[in-house]
Amino acid sequence: MRHARRNIQRIARFAAIGGLVCGGLMVSSAMASETPDGPNAPGAETRAADTGRKLVSELGTSRTAGSWIDAEGRPVVAVTDEKAAADVRDAGAVAKVVPYAMNDLRSATATLKDAPRVAGTSWSMDYASNQVVVRADSTVSAAEWSRMTKMAESIGKSVRMERMEGTFTPRLNGAAPLFGGSGRCSAGFNVTNGQNNFILTAGHCGPVGTTWFADQQANELVGNTVSGSFPGGDFSLVQYSPGTVLNGADVVAVGNGQGVRITGAADPAVGQKVFRSGSTTGLQSGEVTGLNATVNYPQGTVTGLIESTVCAEPGDSGGPMFADGLAMGVTSGGSGDCDNGGTTFFQPVTQALDSLGVKLAADPASAGRATPSPGNGGDNGSAAGGDNGAAVPPGTSSTAPGGAALPGAMGPVDSVPGGQTDSTTSALDRISEYKNLGPGLFVIAGSLVALVALRIRSERGRRRYRNQYAQSWG
Repeated sequence: MRHARRNIQRIARFAAIGGLVCGGLMVSSAMASETPDGPNAPGAETRAADTGRKLVSELGTSRTAGSWIDAEGRPVVAVTDEKAAADVRDAGAVAKVVPYAMNDLRSATATLKDAPRVAGTSWSMDYASNQVVVRADSTVSAAEWSRMTKMAESIGKSVRMERMEGTFTPRLNGAAPLFGGSGRCSAGFNVTNGQNNFILTAGHCGPVGTTWFADQQANELVGNTVSGSFPGGDFSLVQYSPGTVLNGADVVAVGNGQGVRITGAADPAVGQKVFRSGSTTGLQSGEVTGLNATVNYPQGTVTGLIESTVCAEPGDSGGPMFADGLAMGVTSGGSGDCDNGGTTFFQPVTQALDSLGVKLAADPASAGRATPSPGNGGDNGSAAGGDNGAAVPPGTSSTAPGGAALPGAMGPVDSVPGGQTDSTTSALDRISEYKNLGPGLFVIAGSLVALVALRIRSERGRRRYRNQYAQSWG
C-alpha cells in the first residue's frame, strides 16, 4: 500500500515538474511574440498604417476611399460595399461604409486643380469624413471665396469648405542653422547617391546655386543647392562641401543633447502621431490629418503634401518629420504658430527620394547604387540637431551639436515617440500586458503549489513512519 502511494506521489511530482517546464515555454513564447524582431521593428501605429494601405491596395480605388488610424490605434478602411467591408473585417481591421470611393474624391480634386488658382487656399482628402476639405486663409477675398463655394456646390457633397485664420506661407526667414542668400531654413535628412552626400531640405528654401552656411556670419560653409523642386514639389538637395565627414548621420536631434535614430523612410497614415524637429521651435508633435494635400502658396502651388496639426514657425522649413524611427517628411509651410497651434504641410520623404534618385545616407545598401526603390528610401538616415531641437547640417561637427544621443536614447519628457527609441523599454511595455503571459504564469504557479503540497505530504508521511518505527522498537 505504501509503495502504491509512493508511486502516485512520484507521478504527481513528475507532472508538476512537467507543468513548470510547459509554463516556462508558454511564457517564453508570449515574450517572444510581444518583443520586436529587432531594434528596427515597426511600432503599433506603423503596423496599423501598413495594414490599412495593404487593404486599400488589394480592394482598389473603386471600392475604397483611403485608410486611417482611429483613436484606439486600429486601422480603419473606408469601403463602398458590404463585401469589401467583410474582407476588411476578416483581415482584422475596422470597416466604414462610405458613399464616395477614392475615384470620386480624386475627381473632385482634379476639378479644383483645373480651376483658376487662388493663393491662400488648400485642399486635402479627409478620409474619415469621406470628403475633400477646401480651406481658405485670411488673404482670400470674399469674392474669391464665393466663387470657390459655388464650384464646390457644383461638385457635390464630397467637397467641404472651411475658412481659417492666419495665412499659408512657407516657413522661411526665421532663426535657423542653414543660412543662405534667399533665407534661412532647417536641415532635413542626410542622403546619398552612392558617391556624394547631401542634405534633403525644402525646395522653397533656395534655388539651385544657393550657398549655405552653418552660421549667420558665413564663416562655416555647408554646401550648395544642386537640385530641387518648387513649386510643384517642395524639396531640394544641398551637396556638402568637399571633405565633409558625416558622423552620426542617422540621428535626428530633439533637444537637450538627445536624439532619435532614424532607421528608414515611409509614408504616414491619417490619424498617425508624428513628430517634427526644427531649429526655431524644437521638437513638436501632432497628428496627420490629410494626405495628397495641395497648397496654393503666394509663391506657387505645391501638390502631394502631408497635412498635419504639428505646429511650425518661420525657420523650421526643411526640418525633419518622423515617427516610429522612420523619416516621413520635410517641413514645407502652413499657418499659425506653436503658441496658438495651426496647420503644417510636409513634403513626403519617399516622393523626394524617388524623384532625386537618392537614399538616406546611412543605408548600407545605398553604396554604389543611385536609384532607390519607390516608396522606400533605404534603411537609415537623419538630420542632427542642436540643443534647441533644430535639425542642423551634420558634418559641421563630428557629432550632433549638443551631443546626439546613442541609439535608443529618449527625448525630453514624453515628447519623443516611444515606439522608435528604446527597444528595451518597448519590450518591457509589451511584457506588461499580462494577459498575453497569463496562461503560462498560471501553469507555473499551479505547478509550484503542487510541488509544495507534495513536499509537505511527503514530510508528514516520513514523520508518521519514524514515529511508528520508534514505537514498534521501543
